[in-house]
Amino acid sequence: MRWRLPSLVLPILLALAPAARADLVYVLNSGEASITVLDAVTRQEVRRIPVLREPHHLVLTPDGSELVIADSGGNEVFFVKPETGEVLRRARISNPYHLEYSPDGKYLVVASLRRDQVDILDAATLELVHRFRPGDKPSHVAFTPDSRTVFVTMQGDRAVAAFDMGTRTHLWTQEVGPEPAGIIWHRGRLIIGIMGSDHFVTLDPVTREVRHAFTLGRGAHTIFPSPDGRSLYATSRVDSRLAEIDPETLAVRRTWAIPGGPDCLTFDPEGRVWMTLRWIGRVAVLDPRGETWETVRVGRSPHGIFFKPRRDGIGGDFALSMAGATSGTRPLAAPLPRRPHAGAPPPAGIMPGSIPPAPAIPAALRRTP
Repeated sequence: MRWRLPSLVLPILLALAPAARADLVYVLNSGEASITVLDAVTRQEVRRIPVLREPHHLVLTPDGSELVIADSGGNEVFFVKPETGEVLRRARISNPYHLEYSPDGKYLVVASLRRDQVDILDAATLELVHRFRPGDKPSHVAFTPDSRTVFVTMQGDRAVAAFDMGTRTHLWTQEVGPEPAGIIWHRGRLIIGIMGSDHFVTLDPVTREVRHAFTLGRGAHTIFPSPDGRSLYATSRVDSRLAEIDPETLAVRRTWAIPGGPDCLTFDPEGRVWMTLRWIGRVAVLDPRGETWETVRVGRSPHGIFFKPRRDGIGGDFALSMAGATSGTRPLAAPLPRRPHAGAPPPAGIMPGSIPPAPAIPAALRRTP
Protein backbone atom coordinates (compact mmCIF):
# COMPACT_ATOMS: atom_id res chain seq x y z
CA MET A 1 0.00 0.00 0.00
CA ARG A 2 1.29 3.45 -0.87
CA TRP A 3 0.60 6.26 1.53
CA ARG A 4 -0.12 9.79 0.40
CA LEU A 5 0.19 12.86 2.54
CA PRO A 6 -2.91 15.03 2.69
CA SER A 7 -2.48 18.22 0.71
CA LEU A 8 -2.59 20.35 3.88
CA VAL A 9 0.11 18.35 5.69
CA LEU A 10 2.98 18.85 3.25
CA PRO A 11 3.18 22.65 3.62
CA ILE A 12 3.24 22.22 7.40
CA LEU A 13 6.11 19.74 7.24
CA LEU A 14 8.06 22.02 4.90
CA ALA A 15 7.54 24.93 7.25
CA LEU A 16 8.88 22.87 10.15
CA ALA A 17 12.00 21.78 8.23
CA PRO A 18 15.24 23.54 9.19
CA ALA A 19 15.78 26.62 7.04
CA ALA A 20 18.99 26.86 5.09
CA ARG A 21 21.35 29.35 6.66
CA ALA A 22 21.78 32.30 4.35
CA ASP A 23 25.12 34.03 4.01
CA LEU A 24 25.45 37.33 5.86
CA VAL A 25 26.86 40.72 4.93
CA TYR A 26 28.07 43.15 7.60
CA VAL A 27 27.98 46.87 6.79
CA LEU A 28 29.43 49.54 9.10
CA ASN A 29 27.23 52.65 9.12
CA SER A 30 29.75 55.29 10.18
CA GLY A 31 27.15 58.08 10.11
CA GLU A 32 24.68 56.54 12.53
CA ALA A 33 26.66 54.37 14.98
CA SER A 34 25.32 51.02 13.85
CA ILE A 35 26.08 47.85 11.93
CA THR A 36 23.62 46.53 9.37
CA VAL A 37 23.51 42.74 8.91
CA LEU A 38 22.02 41.71 5.56
CA ASP A 39 20.71 38.37 4.35
CA ALA A 40 22.87 37.90 1.25
CA VAL A 41 20.10 36.06 -0.61
CA THR A 42 17.04 38.21 0.07
CA ARG A 43 19.08 41.43 0.50
CA GLN A 44 16.94 42.18 3.55
CA GLU A 45 18.24 43.52 6.86
CA VAL A 46 18.12 40.78 9.49
CA ARG A 47 19.83 42.58 12.34
CA ARG A 48 20.95 46.06 13.37
CA ILE A 49 23.79 46.12 15.91
CA PRO A 50 24.20 49.37 17.87
CA VAL A 51 27.70 50.66 18.56
CA LEU A 52 28.94 53.83 20.25
CA ARG A 53 29.75 56.56 17.73
CA GLU A 54 31.55 55.95 14.46
CA PRO A 55 32.44 52.50 13.07
CA HIS A 56 34.69 52.61 10.02
CA HIS A 57 36.74 49.45 9.47
CA LEU A 58 36.73 45.79 10.45
CA VAL A 59 38.97 42.74 10.25
CA LEU A 60 38.61 39.00 10.80
CA THR A 61 40.69 37.46 13.59
CA PRO A 62 43.51 35.18 12.38
CA ASP A 63 41.54 32.04 13.29
CA GLY A 64 38.41 33.34 11.56
CA SER A 65 36.27 32.99 14.68
CA GLU A 66 35.56 36.66 15.39
CA LEU A 67 34.90 39.81 13.42
CA VAL A 68 36.67 42.80 14.97
CA ILE A 69 34.79 46.05 14.34
CA ALA A 70 36.54 49.33 15.13
CA ASP A 71 34.47 52.21 16.52
CA SER A 72 36.95 55.06 16.12
CA GLY A 73 34.79 57.74 17.74
CA GLY A 74 33.81 55.47 20.62
CA ASN A 75 37.38 54.30 21.34
CA GLU A 76 36.29 50.66 21.37
CA VAL A 77 36.44 47.52 19.28
CA PHE A 78 33.56 45.06 19.15
CA PHE A 79 34.22 41.33 18.78
CA VAL A 80 31.29 39.83 16.90
CA LYS A 81 30.48 36.20 16.12
CA PRO A 82 30.30 36.34 12.32
CA GLU A 83 27.88 33.41 12.02
CA THR A 84 25.17 35.15 14.05
CA GLY A 85 26.01 38.82 14.66
CA GLU A 86 26.22 38.27 18.41
CA VAL A 87 28.51 40.75 20.20
CA LEU A 88 30.86 38.52 22.19
CA ARG A 89 32.95 41.16 23.93
CA ARG A 90 34.19 44.73 23.74
CA ALA A 91 37.58 46.29 24.41
CA ARG A 92 38.82 49.83 24.89
CA ILE A 93 41.33 50.93 22.24
CA SER A 94 42.44 54.47 21.51
CA ASN A 95 40.71 55.85 18.38
CA PRO A 96 40.80 52.68 16.23
CA TYR A 97 40.27 53.83 12.64
CA HIS A 98 41.90 51.18 10.41
CA LEU A 99 43.34 47.94 11.76
CA GLU A 100 45.03 44.79 10.51
CA TYR A 101 46.48 41.65 12.05
CA SER A 102 50.01 40.70 11.11
CA PRO A 103 50.05 37.67 8.78
CA ASP A 104 51.67 35.56 11.52
CA GLY A 105 48.74 36.38 13.82
CA LYS A 106 50.88 37.77 16.64
CA TYR A 107 49.99 41.46 16.50
CA LEU A 108 47.14 43.82 15.75
CA VAL A 109 48.22 47.17 14.30
CA VAL A 110 45.81 50.09 14.69
CA ALA A 111 46.00 53.40 12.80
CA SER A 112 44.51 56.38 14.64
CA LEU A 113 43.47 59.03 12.13
CA ARG A 114 42.50 61.66 14.71
CA ARG A 115 45.19 61.11 17.33
CA ASP A 116 48.14 60.77 14.93
CA GLN A 117 49.35 57.48 16.37
CA VAL A 118 50.04 53.93 15.20
CA ASP A 119 49.67 51.27 17.89
CA ILE A 120 51.08 47.74 17.95
CA LEU A 121 48.93 45.54 20.17
CA ASP A 122 49.42 41.97 21.30
CA ALA A 123 46.83 40.07 19.27
CA ALA A 124 45.89 37.73 22.12
CA THR A 125 45.72 40.18 25.03
CA LEU A 126 45.24 43.52 23.22
CA GLU A 127 47.94 44.98 25.46
CA LEU A 128 49.82 47.93 23.95
CA VAL A 129 53.27 46.77 22.83
CA HIS A 130 54.46 49.99 21.20
CA ARG A 131 53.09 53.33 20.07
CA PHE A 132 54.46 55.34 17.15
CA ARG A 133 53.67 58.99 16.50
CA PRO A 134 54.80 59.19 12.87
CA GLY A 135 53.00 62.32 11.69
CA ASP A 136 49.67 63.64 10.48
CA LYS A 137 46.60 61.41 10.03
CA PRO A 138 47.72 57.76 9.93
CA SER A 139 45.10 56.13 7.74
CA HIS A 140 45.37 52.60 6.28
CA VAL A 141 47.61 49.65 7.17
CA ALA A 142 49.36 46.93 5.12
CA PHE A 143 52.00 44.30 5.93
CA THR A 144 54.73 42.39 4.17
CA PRO A 145 53.88 38.67 3.92
CA ASP A 146 56.62 37.80 6.45
CA SER A 147 55.10 40.16 9.07
CA ARG A 148 58.41 41.98 9.52
CA THR A 149 57.33 45.36 8.18
CA VAL A 150 54.09 47.31 8.41
CA PHE A 151 53.22 50.29 6.20
CA VAL A 152 50.78 53.07 7.03
CA THR A 153 49.47 55.80 4.73
CA MET A 154 49.77 59.28 6.25
CA GLN A 155 46.94 61.36 4.79
CA GLY A 156 48.09 64.68 6.23
CA ASP A 157 51.74 64.21 5.24
CA ARG A 158 51.22 63.01 1.63
CA ALA A 159 53.31 59.98 2.55
CA VAL A 160 53.68 56.33 3.49
CA ALA A 161 55.53 55.41 6.69
CA ALA A 162 57.29 52.06 7.24
CA PHE A 163 57.87 50.41 10.62
CA ASP A 164 60.00 47.44 11.66
CA MET A 165 57.85 45.07 13.72
CA GLY A 166 60.84 43.34 15.31
CA THR A 167 62.86 46.33 16.47
CA ARG A 168 59.82 48.63 16.87
CA THR A 169 61.53 51.34 14.85
CA HIS A 170 60.24 53.87 12.33
CA LEU A 171 62.23 52.94 9.22
CA TRP A 172 61.32 55.69 6.75
CA THR A 173 58.67 58.02 5.40
CA GLN A 174 58.20 58.45 1.65
CA GLU A 175 56.07 61.09 -0.05
CA VAL A 176 53.61 59.58 -2.55
CA GLY A 177 50.94 62.24 -3.26
CA PRO A 178 48.07 64.17 -1.67
CA GLU A 179 45.92 62.32 0.88
CA PRO A 180 47.07 58.72 0.39
CA ALA A 181 44.42 56.29 1.61
CA GLY A 182 44.07 52.58 0.79
CA ILE A 183 47.26 50.54 0.59
CA ILE A 184 47.98 46.89 -0.22
CA TRP A 185 51.02 44.67 -0.69
CA HIS A 186 51.07 43.25 -4.20
CA ARG A 187 53.85 41.11 -5.64
CA GLY A 188 56.74 42.76 -3.87
CA ARG A 189 55.52 46.35 -3.98
CA LEU A 190 52.83 48.56 -2.52
CA ILE A 191 49.83 49.99 -4.35
CA ILE A 192 48.37 53.18 -2.88
CA GLY A 193 45.26 55.19 -3.67
CA ILE A 194 45.93 58.94 -3.93
CA MET A 195 42.62 60.24 -2.62
CA GLY A 196 43.54 63.91 -3.09
CA SER A 197 43.99 63.24 -6.79
CA ASP A 198 42.70 60.78 -9.40
CA HIS A 199 45.22 57.94 -9.54
CA PHE A 200 47.03 55.09 -7.83
CA VAL A 201 50.79 54.74 -7.44
CA THR A 202 53.20 51.91 -6.73
CA LEU A 203 55.94 52.16 -4.13
CA ASP A 204 59.01 49.92 -4.08
CA PRO A 205 59.68 49.28 -0.36
CA VAL A 206 63.39 48.73 -0.96
CA THR A 207 64.34 51.58 -3.31
CA ARG A 208 61.34 53.75 -2.28
CA GLU A 209 60.73 54.56 -5.94
CA VAL A 210 57.22 55.90 -6.57
CA ARG A 211 55.58 55.30 -9.94
CA HIS A 212 52.21 56.19 -11.43
CA ALA A 213 50.20 52.97 -11.67
CA PHE A 214 46.86 53.91 -13.27
CA THR A 215 44.31 56.72 -13.37
CA LEU A 216 40.76 56.06 -12.17
CA GLY A 217 39.04 59.28 -11.11
CA ARG A 218 38.92 61.94 -8.42
CA GLY A 219 38.97 60.57 -4.91
CA ALA A 220 41.01 57.49 -5.89
CA HIS A 221 40.55 55.65 -2.65
CA THR A 222 41.44 52.00 -2.17
CA ILE A 223 42.15 48.71 -3.92
CA PHE A 224 41.32 45.07 -3.16
CA PRO A 225 42.52 41.77 -4.68
CA SER A 226 39.81 39.38 -5.83
CA PRO A 227 40.01 36.04 -4.01
CA ASP A 228 40.89 34.15 -7.20
CA GLY A 229 43.90 36.41 -7.78
CA ARG A 230 42.90 37.20 -11.38
CA SER A 231 41.92 40.82 -10.78
CA LEU A 232 42.31 43.83 -8.56
CA TYR A 233 39.36 46.15 -7.94
CA ALA A 234 39.86 49.85 -7.20
CA THR A 235 37.43 52.58 -6.16
CA SER A 236 37.05 56.30 -6.80
CA ARG A 237 34.78 57.98 -4.25
CA VAL A 238 34.38 61.42 -5.86
CA ASP A 239 33.91 60.41 -9.50
CA SER A 240 32.02 57.29 -8.31
CA ARG A 241 33.84 54.60 -10.24
CA LEU A 242 34.84 50.99 -9.78
CA ALA A 243 37.60 49.56 -11.95
CA GLU A 244 38.89 46.08 -12.63
CA ILE A 245 42.70 46.11 -12.81
CA ASP A 246 45.05 43.59 -14.42
CA PRO A 247 47.20 42.26 -11.54
CA GLU A 248 50.24 41.78 -13.80
CA THR A 249 50.35 45.04 -15.75
CA LEU A 250 48.10 47.23 -13.54
CA ALA A 251 46.25 48.26 -16.69
CA VAL A 252 42.59 49.19 -16.29
CA ARG A 253 40.50 46.43 -17.86
CA ARG A 254 37.01 47.81 -17.26
CA THR A 255 35.38 50.69 -15.44
CA TRP A 256 31.86 50.95 -14.05
CA ALA A 257 30.27 54.30 -13.22
CA ILE A 258 28.38 53.51 -10.01
CA PRO A 259 26.68 56.54 -8.40
CA GLY A 260 27.06 57.09 -4.68
CA GLY A 261 30.78 56.96 -3.98
CA PRO A 262 32.08 53.35 -4.00
CA ASP A 263 34.30 52.86 -0.97
CA CYS A 264 35.20 49.51 0.61
CA LEU A 265 34.69 46.12 -1.08
CA THR A 266 34.11 42.50 -0.19
CA PHE A 267 33.59 39.39 -2.34
CA ASP A 268 31.23 36.43 -2.18
CA PRO A 269 32.05 32.84 -3.20
CA GLU A 270 30.33 33.36 -6.57
CA GLY A 271 32.75 36.16 -7.45
CA ARG A 272 30.32 39.06 -7.00
CA VAL A 273 31.67 42.37 -5.71
CA TRP A 274 29.83 43.98 -2.78
CA MET A 275 30.69 47.64 -2.15
CA THR A 276 29.58 50.38 0.19
CA LEU A 277 28.25 53.54 -1.47
CA ARG A 278 29.39 56.14 1.01
CA TRP A 279 27.29 59.13 -0.02
CA ILE A 280 23.84 57.55 -0.52
CA GLY A 281 23.47 55.02 2.30
CA ARG A 282 23.46 51.94 0.09
CA VAL A 283 25.44 48.84 -0.78
CA ALA A 284 25.93 47.85 -4.43
CA VAL A 285 26.26 44.24 -5.61
CA LEU A 286 28.00 43.76 -8.96
CA ASP A 287 28.50 40.54 -10.89
CA PRO A 288 31.55 41.19 -13.11
CA ARG A 289 30.33 38.52 -15.54
CA GLY A 290 27.09 40.34 -16.28
CA GLU A 291 25.83 43.77 -17.19
CA THR A 292 23.83 44.76 -14.12
CA TRP A 293 24.20 45.58 -10.48
CA GLU A 294 21.71 46.23 -7.74
CA THR A 295 21.74 48.40 -4.65
CA VAL A 296 20.42 47.75 -1.16
CA ARG A 297 19.55 50.40 1.41
CA VAL A 298 21.59 50.36 4.62
CA GLY A 299 22.50 53.10 7.14
CA ARG A 300 24.10 56.52 6.74
CA SER A 301 27.64 56.79 5.40
CA PRO A 302 28.38 53.04 5.07
CA HIS A 303 32.10 52.32 5.12
CA GLY A 304 33.56 48.91 6.01
CA ILE A 305 31.90 45.75 4.66
CA PHE A 306 32.40 42.00 5.17
CA PHE A 307 30.80 38.96 3.51
CA LYS A 308 30.34 35.95 5.79
CA PRO A 309 29.48 32.63 4.07
CA ARG A 310 27.39 30.27 6.20
CA ARG A 311 26.89 27.47 3.69
CA ASP A 312 28.47 24.06 4.23
CA GLY A 313 32.14 23.73 3.37
CA ILE A 314 32.97 27.44 3.12
CA GLY A 315 34.32 29.37 6.10
CA GLY A 316 34.37 33.09 6.69
CA ASP A 317 38.06 33.06 5.82
CA PHE A 318 37.46 31.34 2.45
CA ALA A 319 39.37 34.07 0.64
CA LEU A 320 42.57 33.09 2.47
CA SER A 321 42.58 29.73 0.68
CA MET A 322 42.49 31.41 -2.73
CA ALA A 323 45.30 32.74 -4.91
CA GLY A 324 44.41 36.34 -4.09
CA ALA A 325 45.61 35.83 -0.51
CA THR A 326 49.15 36.63 -1.64
CA SER A 327 48.07 40.26 -2.07
CA GLY A 328 46.24 42.60 0.24
CA THR A 329 46.59 44.38 3.55
CA ARG A 330 47.34 41.12 5.35
CA PRO A 331 49.04 39.12 2.57
CA LEU A 332 50.09 35.51 2.95
CA ALA A 333 53.25 34.09 1.44
CA ALA A 334 51.04 31.37 -0.06
CA PRO A 335 47.32 30.66 0.13
CA LEU A 336 46.21 28.37 2.94
CA PRO A 337 45.52 24.75 1.97
CA ARG A 338 41.87 24.06 1.30
CA ARG A 339 40.04 22.30 4.10
CA PRO A 340 38.16 19.29 2.72
CA HIS A 341 34.48 18.93 3.50
CA ALA A 342 32.68 15.74 2.63
CA GLY A 343 29.95 16.25 0.09
CA ALA A 344 30.47 19.99 -0.22
CA PRO A 345 30.76 21.27 -3.79
CA PRO A 346 33.49 23.79 -4.54
CA PRO A 347 32.45 27.45 -4.58
CA ALA A 348 30.96 28.40 -7.91
CA GLY A 349 32.41 31.17 -9.99
CA ILE A 350 35.44 31.96 -7.90
CA MET A 351 37.81 29.18 -8.92
CA PRO A 352 40.78 30.20 -11.08
CA GLY A 353 39.87 30.16 -14.73
CA SER A 354 36.14 30.01 -14.15
CA ILE A 355 35.23 33.66 -14.72
CA PRO A 356 35.11 34.59 -18.40
CA PRO A 357 35.84 38.15 -19.47
CA ALA A 358 32.74 40.32 -19.30
CA PRO A 359 31.87 42.76 -22.09
CA ALA A 360 33.07 46.30 -21.43
CA ILE A 361 29.66 47.93 -21.66
CA PRO A 362 27.84 50.19 -19.20
CA ALA A 363 25.95 48.41 -16.44
CA ALA A 364 22.26 48.93 -15.81
CA LEU A 365 21.12 49.88 -12.34
CA ARG A 366 18.52 47.99 -10.34
CA ARG A 367 17.60 49.21 -6.87
CA THR A 368 16.26 47.12 -4.01
CA PRO A 369 14.12 49.07 -1.52
